[in-house]
Amino acid sequence: MSRTRLSPLALALCCALGAGGAFALSTDRDQQLLIDANTSKSTQSQTNNPNDPNITHLDGNVVMNQGSMKAHGDHATVYQNPKSVVDANGNAGSLVRIVLTGKPAHMEQLHDGDCGLMSADAESIDYHNDTGIAILTKGVHVVQKGKGEFHGEYMIYNRNTGEMESGDNTPTSRVHMVMEPKSQQPAAQPSADNCGYPAGTPKAKPAKPAEQR
Repeated sequence: MSRTRLSPLALALCCALGAGGAFALSTDRDQQLLIDANTSKSTQSQTNNPNDPNITHLDGNVVMNQGSMKAHGDHATVYQNPKSVVDANGNAGSLVRIVLTGKPAHMEQLHDGDCGLMSADAESIDYHNDTGIAILTKGVHVVQKGKGEFHGEYMIYNRNTGEMESGDNTPTSRVHMVMEPKSQQPAAQPSADNCGYPAGTPKAKPAKPAEQR
């Protein structure tokens, strides 16, 4: 079994089924992303162009862990900028995209605040790190513990805004959602220990402008 160690990736999905404001554990992105697989094969970019990324193919019991995020599948394709390419955040060699596939591929992650567990299954989980958009296709099943679940064949999720889009306008397109009644749910209590995971590196607060005399 080979282990590939990559720079942090905000590989995340969360599903606020009728709840709103549920976001993936924000400190996960500050942790290392660890990937285990039976085999890996990498192709390095020869152009140092962001449109020609380094590509790594991983096969056989692919397992990913980053903080509370856990994922596994049969195959993964990782797209990463060449080290000479600096993204909009000033990071060199940053991860651009991960496509995880399986029968099904699976991912789970805790939410900020109440530490609620979100789990997602689909034949393909395609996450774009630069936009925060995840595209789930074929046999999609998303569960937000204690709040609800979703079944369908297609979902677009934006972790930056919490917006979800599923289905299309064709007559055969159907989506299925189950929402738990709020009356049965106890009030969520914020976590005092970051859900038991490392808090990551605190970001420096901007200095306050000096008061004018």
